[in-house]
Amino acid sequence: MLKIKGVALALVLGLVLISCKEDSKKEVAISGPKKPNVILIMTDDQGYGDLGCLGSPYVKTPNLDQFYNESVRFTDFHVDPSCSPTRSALLTGTYSARAGVWHTIGGRSLLKEGVTTVADVFSDNGYKTGIFGKWHLGENYPFRPNDRGFQEAIVHGGGGIGQSPDFWGNDYYDDTYKHNGKFEKYDGYCNTVWFNEAINYIEKNKDEPFFCYIPTNLPHAPLNVDEKYVEPFKGKVSERLAKYYGMVEKIDEDVATLFRKVSDLGLDENTIVIFMTDNGPCPWFGGVEMDFETGYVEEGYTAGMRGAKIWGYENAHRVPFFIRWPEGGIEGGKDIDALSAHVDVLPTLIELCGLKGADNLEFDGRSLAPLLNGELTNWQDDRTVVVHNQRVEYPVKDKEYQVLTKDWRLVNREEKELYSIKEDGEQKVNVATENPEVVEELYKRYEDWWEDVSVEFGEYATMYVGTEHENPVTLYSHDAHTRNKEKIWTVNVARDGRYEVYVNRWPNETGKRINENAKGETQNSFKSASLKVGNIEQTVQLDDKMKSAKFVVDLKAGVTCFQSSFRLRNDKISGAGFVYVDYLGAGDAQKISEYVPSVPDEILRKGYEQKVVLFD
Repeated sequence: MLKIKGVALALVLGLVLISCKEDSKKEVAISGPKKPNVILIMTDDQGYGDLGCLGSPYVKTPNLDQFYNESVRFTDFHVDPSCSPTRSALLTGTYSARAGVWHTIGGRSLLKEGVTTVADVFSDNGYKTGIFGKWHLGENYPFRPNDRGFQEAIVHGGGGIGQSPDFWGNDYYDDTYKHNGKFEKYDGYCNTVWFNEAINYIEKNKDEPFFCYIPTNLPHAPLNVDEKYVEPFKGKVSERLAKYYGMVEKIDEDVATLFRKVSDLGLDENTIVIFMTDNGPCPWFGGVEMDFETGYVEEGYTAGMRGAKIWGYENAHRVPFFIRWPEGGIEGGKDIDALSAHVDVLPTLIELCGLKGADNLEFDGRSLAPLLNGELTNWQDDRTVVVHNQRVEYPVKDKEYQVLTKDWRLVNREEKELYSIKEDGEQKVNVATENPEVVEELYKRYEDWWEDVSVEFGEYATMYVGTEHENPVTLYSHDAHTRNKEKIWTVNVARDGRYEVYVNRWPNETGKRINENAKGETQNSFKSASLKVGNIEQTVQLDDKMKSAKFVVDLKAGVTCFQSSFRLRNDKISGAGFVYVDYLGAGDAQKISEYVPSVPDEILRKGYEQKVVLFD
């Protein structure tokens, strides 16, 4: 049996209501010699209400609506309130905080080294594994998708196209993405690229079982989409929402292409298909206009839910979850009103696909297969799920959390609020004062949860340099810690030797000089660059022709910090955007013996101030 993580709070699923007749249910079983394929589609920043089948008065999603009608739908399904945390929990079956991910930047979006992922499990069971779209769990070894069980990976960099780890100049059209760790050029619109490459992968592996993960970046900002998709919404909603809804309809179009190909290949009966989203709609540059004082939506459709991505309340973390597997009896347009979550997906797929080698894995979630079977035995009526929003370098207890049960929502923003979610789905009436015993009990569960998941909050994810897996290595500011505008990366030097380090303001592919702005104009404002690695500290004086500041250091293997910055002519400090590290081979033995690595905790904890970063 799979082991469920033994947290003090009750991690058991509640009594469920299944809107179908018992005699219409089929037993979930694996039939035939071939294990089922799996296609997992997850969109980015798409709200629960942004589908026609879930009541949107704006978007038309006929293909996803048809899939909805053919699927089993979990109507009380939850994720984290932002990107990387949800992805880490989905892929590992553990709470994101336990997986080392509670932010989207700053070294806190890197999935903990050594944690088993869904791709690891499927790969170990003979499946072909591929990801096409958004990864957002690390750019360097050992955090890249190919390091975490995916045999084929075509992904953009960072949390969105155009962010610093992405290829310079990407704008959704004819972009350059990482294919198995190397940048390659692709023709077409990003969403269509993900789905077409997934189709190619499926066609290539149609005779073997495959796990195909399609975490598209749509409809995450920037809201770039062809005008023909935007035009139908003009004059009906704001320009921002018109673009957002156009992106949703583009998703629906590409999903239809995928489904047709799966059917044409004769794979639809024995393929598990899941559709979900990673969090609620973004209230700053996404799918809703919201009153930031109250959390109530002023424009957009949320199926009556309050809040939005990051900001809190139900619309931050409740998302659609549809699953279909005709050969396994999972079909037919049925609703399951069970408190369920992203941490349940991996244990569910392990059971449905009959995967081996997972007996020693520990999960915070549990398999939903008994619900899909219609078997309610071994399910209790008191499951608790906790979601929280940290987005700081070191998690803070009691900062923005929500404790979920089938009947209640304990919401903590500035103070504890309690909502009877079945009676008050819009979370308008705070009943904390009338129910102090419920508040006390749910807060105790939160405290138990915190005590359990916070054990390793003080640890740092370290990127490796000097390995055969990745050399040279590009360190991106996206994944750096920041102190007084200086960028700091926690790094594991894999082997003794000489390392060549280039500190850049702009990525290499731009060809830009350090003293050049984005428009190509000379600024003449940067006078020097510095690099600190342990007890080594070097400074290079800059001239207007330099594209990089070059350093050579002899390092001993072990964990240390790379610290880098530019000094302006007014003596202000500016962080380095890109640091390129190349292992050259054996260095100077005397210099290596004199080198003393830095201790990350001493550098990063010193002078730290809690700061909330709102945006991805």
